[in-house]
Amino acid sequence: MRFLHFARVLFLSTATSLVPACGDDDGPADAATDAGGAGDASADAGPTGDRWVTPACESPAGPFAPLSTRCNQMVDADGRVAILRGVNARVEGIFDVTFDDGRERLQPLADFEAEDATQMRAFGLNVLRLPINWSAVEPEDTDPPTYVDTYLDEVARVVELCRAAGVLVLIDFHQDAYSKEIGEDGAPLWAIQPPPDELLEGPLTDLTERRLSGQVLRAFRTFFGDDEPGPALRARFAAMAAHVAGYFADDGNVVGYDLYNEPIGSDDEVLRLNVLVAEAIRAVSPQLVFFEPPVVARNLTDRSRTPTAPFPVPGAVYAPHVYTLSFIGSEEERRNMTRERLLTGNRSAAREAVAWGTPLFIGEYGYDPAGIRAADYYLFQLDLQDEHTAGSAVWLWKEQSQDRWGFFDETEDGGWTVRSEMVAIFDRPYPERIAGWPEGWRWELDEARFTLRYMGDASVSAPTLLHLPAGEWSITCDGEGVETTRDTLGRVEVPCVGVGAHEVIAARR
Repeated sequence: MRFLHFARVLFLSTATSLVPACGDDDGPADAATDAGGAGDASADAGPTGDRWVTPACESPAGPFAPLSTRCNQMVDADGRVAILRGVNARVEGIFDVTFDDGRERLQPLADFEAEDATQMRAFGLNVLRLPINWSAVEPEDTDPPTYVDTYLDEVARVVELCRAAGVLVLIDFHQDAYSKEIGEDGAPLWAIQPPPDELLEGPLTDLTERRLSGQVLRAFRTFFGDDEPGPALRARFAAMAAHVAGYFADDGNVVGYDLYNEPIGSDDEVLRLNVLVAEAIRAVSPQLVFFEPPVVARNLTDRSRTPTAPFPVPGAVYAPHVYTLSFIGSEEERRNMTRERLLTGNRSAAREAVAWGTPLFIGEYGYDPAGIRAADYYLFQLDLQDEHTAGSAVWLWKEQSQDRWGFFDETEDGGWTVRSEMVAIFDRPYPERIAGWPEGWRWELDEARFTLRYMGDASVSAPTLLHLPAGEWSITCDGEGVETTRDTLGRVEVPCVGVGAHEVIAARR
């Protein structure tokens, strides 16, 4: 879940090891450019400044599925670059916030039905980041471990609904304030070490205080620390993740696993956990592994430590969260926000992904839909994701607790009405599959024109697939009009393939 304003206090109260060793933050393969050629990525883009360029790639795609990785992009089985744009959803029966000992549940959650998946697809969203919890997979401490596959059956129900709608699923091993027993969600009671001083219940009106509580911070220090039972707990977590991955290993609609949501530890501690869990999953599954940096520095400084070596497990995707101004910005900053103010978080994430040698997927970003200049915020973020050829998942689909973010308003009778202004922002053109290596794309809202440039590859013959909102569009390939069709998911198939540079333009009629 998004990292609330408590992070400011936590940042000041934790050890300096949580702060990235920044120095020169240019990644080893940083690249930026103006309209004509390469430039210095260390310079922030101004009103007419440099734009990001996807680093060139000579490597073949890896042997993963249903999507694989090739340098800094994800690719499909046809060799096309795959762009994931989606949403997070906390789902009733999957996001574990209930107790079986009489304590009041923490918060209400929305159900997920077939209509949710079809609406996601209709809004142009092609991936669901689905938070699940260790506490529901492995609630009891047994030897050998006992996993609750009936819970995974419910996860599989959501995966199946998404499959029918053409929406991929990213399974996210989620936590907020370590555990539902002392925070909001995450670890089972037995994995809280040292044992908690007090077990908590709902309603969840004090999440900030819980996040900062001594028992939560102690649990994190143990879990990520060097001394036992930290290593044993991490091994149990990795084994649990491998069990989940084994359950879904043959499911072609599960794109991968987000290894640990918003970790609170040092860079080295978090990397140690990410590698451990990634290796455990890789041993049983061909699906991708999505890893996050420590959350405190990322969400407070809009950057993380630049790595000095690639991520050591193949088939990995860098998945930081970008919440610039969402929680710690002042009203004045929000009133005066610019695209350049929001550039830093996206540009640093792209640099870090290049240094990791992975694609970039922004696992969470968002803003109060009723907040100051909310439409501008989302438009800026989507433009910047386009510029950096980044995948993403916005927070949140439906929300009826804490805040009221998302694509829907809850009605008095417990139903939901669509926020048309949110749909209008997100239902915009982007390339879902690119028949070559992308040089970049841009949606010009005022001119209602979308431009995609890429280098074709002789090995790629499948068409480029665009998400284009409903309506009439004129489409050209390299300046010539082309006949296009919409596939069963509503994507526009553009036959613009072959060796050499290609430019696809879609203009609304």
